[in-house]
Amino acid sequence: MASVSEGMSCYTIINPPEIEPYNEMQLKQDLEKGEVNVKIDTLKKVIQLMLQGERLPNLLMTIIRFVLPLQNHTLKKLLLIYWEIVPKTSADGKLLQEMILVCDAYRKDLQHPNEFLRGATLRFLCKLKEPELLEPLMPTIRTSLEHRHSYVRRNAVLAIFTIYKNFDWLVPDGPELIANFLDTQQDMSCKRNAFLMLLHADQERALNYLASCLDQVSNFGDILQLVIVELIYKVCHANPAERSRFIRCIYNLLNSSSNAVRYEAAGTLVTLSTAPTAIKAAVSCYIDLIVKESDNNVKLIVLDRLIALKENENIERIMQELVMDVLRVLSATDIEVRRKTLALAMDLVSSRNIEEMVLVLKKEVSKTHNIEHEDTGKYRQLLVRTLHSCCIKFPDVAAAVIPVLVEFLSDSNELAAGDVLVFVREAIQKFSHLQPLVIEKLLEAFPAIKSAKIHRTTLWILGEYANSLKDIMEVIGVVNRSLGEVPIVEAEQSRLAGNESGEEEQKPAEVVNNTNKVTSDGTYATQSAFSVAPVTKKVERPPLRQYMMDGDFFVAATLASTLTKLALKFIQLEPNEKKQNRLCTCAMLIMSSILHLGKSGLPTKAITNDDIDRIYLCLKTLSLRTPEVVEIFTLSCRNALAHMLSAQSEEKAQEKKDKLQKNAAKIQPDDPIAFTQLANGKNDQLGENVFELSLNQALAGTKSTALTDIASPNSKLNKVNQLTGFSDPVYAEAYVHVNQYDIVLDVLIVNQTSDTLQNCTLELATVGDLKLVEKPHPVVLAPHDFCNIKANVKVSSTENGIIFGNIVYDTTFSSNVVVLNTIQIDIMDYILPATCTDTEFRTMWVEFEWENKVSVNTTLTDLHDYLRLLLKSTNMKCLTPEKALSGQCGFMAANMYARSIFGEDALANLSIEKPLDRPDAPVTGHIRIRAKSQGMALSLGDKINHTQKCLQEKSVAA
Repeated sequence: MASVSEGMSCYTIINPPEIEPYNEMQLKQDLEKGEVNVKIDTLKKVIQLMLQGERLPNLLMTIIRFVLPLQNHTLKKLLLIYWEIVPKTSADGKLLQEMILVCDAYRKDLQHPNEFLRGATLRFLCKLKEPELLEPLMPTIRTSLEHRHSYVRRNAVLAIFTIYKNFDWLVPDGPELIANFLDTQQDMSCKRNAFLMLLHADQERALNYLASCLDQVSNFGDILQLVIVELIYKVCHANPAERSRFIRCIYNLLNSSSNAVRYEAAGTLVTLSTAPTAIKAAVSCYIDLIVKESDNNVKLIVLDRLIALKENENIERIMQELVMDVLRVLSATDIEVRRKTLALAMDLVSSRNIEEMVLVLKKEVSKTHNIEHEDTGKYRQLLVRTLHSCCIKFPDVAAAVIPVLVEFLSDSNELAAGDVLVFVREAIQKFSHLQPLVIEKLLEAFPAIKSAKIHRTTLWILGEYANSLKDIMEVIGVVNRSLGEVPIVEAEQSRLAGNESGEEEQKPAEVVNNTNKVTSDGTYATQSAFSVAPVTKKVERPPLRQYMMDGDFFVAATLASTLTKLALKFIQLEPNEKKQNRLCTCAMLIMSSILHLGKSGLPTKAITNDDIDRIYLCLKTLSLRTPEVVEIFTLSCRNALAHMLSAQSEEKAQEKKDKLQKNAAKIQPDDPIAFTQLANGKNDQLGENVFELSLNQALAGTKSTALTDIASPNSKLNKVNQLTGFSDPVYAEAYVHVNQYDIVLDVLIVNQTSDTLQNCTLELATVGDLKLVEKPHPVVLAPHDFCNIKANVKVSSTENGIIFGNIVYDTTFSSNVVVLNTIQIDIMDYILPATCTDTEFRTMWVEFEWENKVSVNTTLTDLHDYLRLLLKSTNMKCLTPEKALSGQCGFMAANMYARSIFGEDALANLSIEKPLDRPDAPVTGHIRIRAKSQGMALSLGDKINHTQKCLQEKSVAA
């Protein structure tokens, strides 16, 4: 048996309760004597039982005698399924005698007057793997090619195709027969199937046919056009000299009425030709597909194709001329489509078309004001960020963009307004000639701002960059209007006193109206006007004062800092000492009034000690004017911003450089050659075969994107799990193949005994959000024989799962069970690194309710080594800049982020430390993981603990 380490769980499969026990005699009786409806239900039950692993050999002859002769169409369809799954050979591998009767029934169905039955039977013959059954039917299959109905003819072609592919000696003249058939056919489905066979069986004949009708290809049906595109691609890929012969045909197919044909033709054209006209035609076709197709999934697929094309430098230069066409895609309503479109346009835009692009984006901005949709706020944010990038990349357009974006400051969407201020802050710092324009527009928008956070940032920008006497006085005037009457406490108290006296004056001789009310228990009660609570009217105050009355004094601290900067700059610019003192006195009065208000008890929340200290510091600075502190207020803040922006620019430039280096070839002249990969066609003139590549990606999931990665012999060996021991009578091992939303288990089963194993069945069950799609079929294993069994498991969320089970088999004397080792499904197959802004990270951190705190337990002594280990083991991306992590200070804090393929977000915060005086001391600290779902948070924590445990075991072994 497979060795199971201590502490691991052991699972046993029991009979599921939903499977009802069956009575074979009752089934036999229903098939013999029941009505047609009863026979239909019974045959369905027999098929289900056989799919669940039951053999039911005694029912074969009963079905042949009592069900096969019936002419009911439903029974005929069910019988085709039954003949497909029923065992057709005995234990020694010879064909059962009863199948001769079944073969005769096939022949009769192939001559049936009903077209559906003939076509369905021909379709069924495609699935037969026994040449002894097919050989007597070949003359009848050939005659079906001449049937009057297209359904029969097209299925006859498919039958001949599969028979020729599997047993070519049964129909040696297959390609010639189908080529003659193709010349006489008018039906598109028949021509498509015939052409498909020639494509795979005799490419020369297919090419001759295509050459004879090249001018008519545009009039063919889409199903035939798709096969023609595939043939042209394969021929030109194998023999590039043929390109000139067929490329005109591909050009014509770009105008096909079928979107699928246009997509395939565009993809083929790009791989066959690098001419600018070909690239431009293909890209224009892709863009047209995105605009006209209604399905968002199709839009995203084609957009990804365009983004992949952009990676090629030659194609990118041609695509730059089509930026305005790319922006047509913004007419879509899906936010993900718009996000990818804006990112693609931003990468392609050049100085030649930046002005046109900005005009389009400004129109899109104006459209968002009138449309209220759940994604409108996110779209505005995207537009703001794109315009921001445009201005930084092309400073000449900044003057036209700033007035449009500043309008967003009065928007109720705080995210878009916040992004505008991030842009304005960078623009005013980098482009000094725009400072007067920015100040003017901010002053215009200041009274209409609705958010405390936006007001706070705007105050900081105005205080930092209002450099002239005129600007300083205008800013102070706007602040006074937004703050209201000063001193604030006295103004609020007089307002309250004025309201009370006004109410008393308005009170006339009151007439008390009493009304009778009936209470819930049926008694009467009297309600008087005196017993009704008065409704208090909300007092309208200027915005800055309202924030303080609501208890938000962080704005007040920013206001104090802004007034201090303005006053200090005014003193440097204004020689008149009297004016200097007047402005300083005004600023200090506002600050002292804010302090008084914070402690007066009038606001809903009292002022915090931090805000008090900040405002006291500003008051002290204005009164003492110490040179060192004055320099901090007037210069250091701006220098800090300049350093931060330059660091961000350097980081982006480094990322771009790293990306280019990553794409560059890193093969050295003396590197060893991997001979097993020479046949992959990577160095072909036309690159990788896109049809093979797409097929391999569909089979191998989304993790690998290159043919060499998928075909690498080492990739499979890394995911092989041994399920039983070498001394067990049945040896089993499984290759776990993780696709995007499902898992394929390819299980190798080896019979290590000298007995024939009957009904050898792989029984599986799952724990977690995994679901077994279907039960694997039982097999018969000869002595020392082996076979491969595949099982599909559906995955519905990012959570660690377990697959367990056993192998059941029968020998001559007994039934036996071999328990399998468990298969752990790794969460890392579903988690991909992702990026988000600091604001988005903080927002998600507050919103996510599941937290898992993992203690650091490692033998590593370097903080950076531990961070790299963590990122590698969890597939997360570090959001903290490299510069912030550089150096050795004995402490490290980093934020990490990842997203699953199911759209689930995972956040992590790493806080680790190490004493500097002990270089050999291990790293200590903790990792806090937050996620929306409990499974995600727990699974990531388990993965980190498992990685730490493995590292410790390795160090102990070393």
